[in-house]
Amino acid sequence: MGALCVLAASVLWGTTGTAATFAPDVGPLAIGAVAMGLGGLLQALVAAPQIARHAARLHAQSGTVVLGAVAVAVYPLAFYSSMHLAGVAVGTVVSLGTAPLASALIERVMDRRRLTRRWMLAAALGLLGTVLLCVAEAADGGGPSSVADTLLGVSLGLVAAATYALYSWAAHRLITREIPSRAAMGCVFGLGGLLLLPVLLATGAPLINSWSNAAVGTYMALIPMFAGYVLFGWGLAHVPASTATTLTLLEPAVAAVLAVLVVGERLPTTGWSGIALIIACLAVLTRPPGATRRRGRVRGPVVGEDAAREGLVRPGA
Repeated sequence: MGALCVLAASVLWGTTGTAATFAPDVGPLAIGAVAMGLGGLLQALVAAPQIARHAARLHAQSGTVVLGAVAVAVYPLAFYSSMHLAGVAVGTVVSLGTAPLASALIERVMDRRRLTRRWMLAAALGLLGTVLLCVAEAADGGGPSSVADTLLGVSLGLVAAATYALYSWAAHRLITREIPSRAAMGCVFGLGGLLLLPVLLATGAPLINSWSNAAVGTYMALIPMFAGYVLFGWGLAHVPASTATTLTLLEPAVAAVLAVLVVGERLPTTGWSGIALIIACLAVLTRPPGATRRRGRVRGPVVGEDAAREGLVRPGA
């Protein structure tokens, strides 16, 4: 169930690139600030009773909360700026394709989780599929204006990957400390939304210049960011952050399909092959553990398996 929630969130997130094409006058900082900022504040508002009920536990984990909130604030600014500078394909593949590796590294260092062969196989399939998708989109469309823009865009994509992995880890850590997912996500994303308000005030004027721009901003805040991250929070209550970030490799595949169906872009055979590999990655990650897993006891924490099955995660409410 946790994996299905993460996959549903990935589908919603995959619509953001197509939605942004309906507001070409709005810059990447404004898009990121309105999407994650207002979406985060809405999460905090809805989760306010749960946040108040678990305020003591949240205060005891204040370091993790602040770390997650800062990562939430930095991620959308880096992500949308990366796509703006390096192109949608390159920005997406760097930001999302390297996030599972960053997440696994964080869990390895902070939680001493070991990497399973299944996770490594799934990550390899997903990364290869995302690279093929990136190559296909780059070959079909125009590239960025300069090498400097590309390098800066790739650098920001790496920042986005690291911060995405970091706030996923922070939220998962809070949930495993017996804080319900709604309270954990509402607190982290609400504080992150507050940090993004100055950016929104400074860059968000184009959002109110037309009804279409306002509609795009409203959609981004309510559907992909609010509803999507509620689903993501439920998923994090049942799977490790490294598994969740690997499952979200579905997002670039959804974005590519929508670009073909809605925007009218063309996707060559290489791109469809990449989508097939991403689907294979998801199939590897979401299949139930085999009988051989049940025969012996696994020693030590596991990355990439269903942690709830292994007794590693206490699901949040």
